[in-house]
Amino acid sequence: MQRVLIALCLTAPLLLAQGNDTHREIPGFKIAGNLYYAGTADLAVYLIATPQGNILINSDYKQDLPAVKKSIAQLGFKYSDTKILLISHAHGDHDEATGVIQKETGAKLMVMDADVESEESTAPGRPGAHVDRVLHDGDKVTLGGSTLVAHLTPGHTPGCTTWTMQVHDGAGTLNAVIVGSPNVNPGYILVGNKTYPQIADDYLKTFEVLKSLPCDLFLGAHGAYFGMLAKIDKMKADPSQNPFIDPDGYKAYIAEREQAFRAEWTRQQKTPPGLPQ
Repeated sequence: MQRVLIALCLTAPLLLAQGNDTHREIPGFKIAGNLYYAGTADLAVYLIATPQGNILINSDYKQDLPAVKKSIAQLGFKYSDTKILLISHAHGDHDEATGVIQKETGAKLMVMDADVESEESTAPGRPGAHVDRVLHDGDKVTLGGSTLVAHLTPGHTPGCTTWTMQVHDGAGTLNAVIVGSPNVNPGYILVGNKTYPQIADDYLKTFEVLKSLPCDLFLGAHGAYFGMLAKIDKMKADPSQNPFIDPDGYKAYIAEREQAFRAEWTRQQKTPPGLPQ
């Protein structure tokens, strides 16, 4: 079963991550408090700066790593100060470079239990990284006064993880939600999936979790989830406002994604994959 899931992890991102923004460099920027963005125009990498070193969430493809390093430096931080490395889920567009970052910085890699085998796989396109800490739903990752909570939001991958943290910005505290992925990629089998029998139930659990999370800062594994590029433009036009504070946008996104999942699930229940459409 795991070998098939690893194969799915290899092919699924290739179906979605082919847009012009996938590898396009953009300058890193501050989101709020000690939370920064250091990814490409669509593939998100988040940096949490602390007095004891930094946490990175996601690595993107190996070819994107020079751009990530450049953004980290532009933001005034040292790549070598990366102490902890996390992922949203085990797909190459988010984790292919984790093994490289681990070797170059000595960072400790921490991954949700159900995605560990894929993360450590040496199959083509997989990172072949060593997982230093196996995470479980609700586990906390703490460094230098900052704490992230790992929420298991499976379906997209068995160990897909949504990260939350409280960000202290000015006089207030903001609840940040970094969505792993609620998407049903083309080719995903929701009915009669022999390698992932509980996939539909996992998606249902994921939407219940996502709807329960308090959210001020709406973020995700892809910038497209939360309209990042448009929000960057808004932030440039009016630096006094933070467009990433978007609780209504978060609720609307989760509702739309759940509706899309249920529509595809219903379609597959009526005509199971493999039968004439």
